[in-house]
Amino acid sequence: MTSADPVTYYDAFSHHYDRRRAHGYHALIDELEASFVGAVAGGICLEAGCGTGLILQRLRSQFRRCVGIDLSHGMLQLARNRDHSVARATVTALPFRDQTFDRVCSFKVLAHVPDIHRAMGELVRVTKPGGLLALEFYNRRSLRGIRWRLKLVFGGEATGAARETDLYTRYDDLRSISSFLPADVRLEAVRGSIVVTPFAGLLRLPVVGRLLTMVERLAARSWMASYGGFVTVILRRL
Repeated sequence: MTSADPVTYYDAFSHHYDRRRAHGYHALIDELEASFVGAVAGGICLEAGCGTGLILQRLRSQFRRCVGIDLSHGMLQLARNRDHSVARATVTALPFRDQTFDRVCSFKVLAHVPDIHRAMGELVRVTKPGGLLALEFYNRRSLRGIRWRLKLVFGGEATGAARETDLYTRYDDLRSISSFLPADVRLEAVRGSIVVTPFAGLLRLPVVGRLLTMVERLAARSWMASYGGFVTVILRRL
């Protein structure tokens, strides 16, 4: 299903988006995603689709300046409450000059963008030559990808005004992701989040959770990364 308007969807989602994100499954994903970006002392970083600013919060000490954009008024208000520099914009029309940022990242966003080629072109356009992009996609070849197909059958979770399965969502693999890449980038690495954890609730169990967290941190940068529920490609702007 693709009936939900993204702005309405995420404005409704923003009211409870931060719940339970300080620990467990979501905190581990945020930790891993922020670590994929790579610090640049004195540099400028853009997060495209910053949500409530949780990733920006982790990145802000590693750069001279961090900037975020998002479609959702509700999400942006919460990001501003965290004192982030943010603006309302779409990833397919970024309001920045060419070659502005040392690092560009986008997490849990590109899977919901129908015009993915235009989005990729914009993200690369605003990256400085030699700069890196950390861009995340939903992985078809993962446990999470299997769960998503089951959710399509049963309707998914309610996130406010709509259900998660109402939002446009695309699951990719490394071959399809490679077809999205503009000519002026080089693939440097592949990183993965949630590689071996089948259910989020397992990370709340004291012993099992600690063991899975350790394995996920190791798997994120190993050959297993390409099987992560969330797969991040690290690109170098040429």
